[in-house]
Amino acid sequence: MNSMRLLQACLLAFLLASCTSLARPPGVHPHALPQVPGQVSSAAWEEDMQRFAAEDAAMPPPAHAIVFIGSSSIRLWDTLAADFPGVAVINRGFGGSELRDSTWYADRIVIPYAPRQVLLYAGDNDLFSGRAPMQLQQDFRAFVQRLRRDLPGVGIAYISNKPSPSRVHLLAPQREANALIREEATRLQVAYIDVFTPMLDAEGKPREDLFIADRLHMNRTGYDLWRRTIAPYLAK
Repeated sequence: MNSMRLLQACLLAFLLASCTSLARPPGVHPHALPQVPGQVSSAAWEEDMQRFAAEDAAMPPPAHAIVFIGSSSIRLWDTLAADFPGVAVINRGFGGSELRDSTWYADRIVIPYAPRQVLLYAGDNDLFSGRAPMQLQQDFRAFVQRLRRDLPGVGIAYISNKPSPSRVHLLAPQREANALIREEATRLQVAYIDVFTPMLDAEGKPREDLFIADRLHMNRTGYDLWRRTIAPYLAK
């Protein structure tokens, strides 16, 4: 009976090892594979990356442009080029993304463009999903370090978390995250663009007139405010 159990255990171990080897590319050590769940908030962004690649193949983006990257506030900025006439811009926002996602995909939607400047907007989705302000500070540092590894001279600017009526419960952690990132940006010599303050009303609440019906995404008035606030920070 003991011999039979030993044989069964060996057979099970063999089958598990076989399945594991089939689950990864040949010749790749398991620890060398990227741990996607620990790095990005959703594997679904791969579809966006493939779409960006197709767009680049069909119409190569301008060299040494300014890349805007981040979540839906960037993705939905469909007047970005018109709002900054005479400036070569590339919109690489992918909706719902978190700050760490932009770091993870920098190899594909930032580094290849050799931009002269990168503007990042990400963070409020992170807080909404439960990440802490200190984690955002760490994610921001990782983003800057990743870009400067391959693009040591690139200009970087961070657009602060925006206050939204639908996420008014996040105002306190947003303030904390913005303060931590601003402090980190100063240390790393990164520009910090405050859109949080001008998007509040006299009572310190998010301005309803800046948002569409979902009270999360901005309308034309909101983007006009961003345009005026961001313009002075753009690389010439």
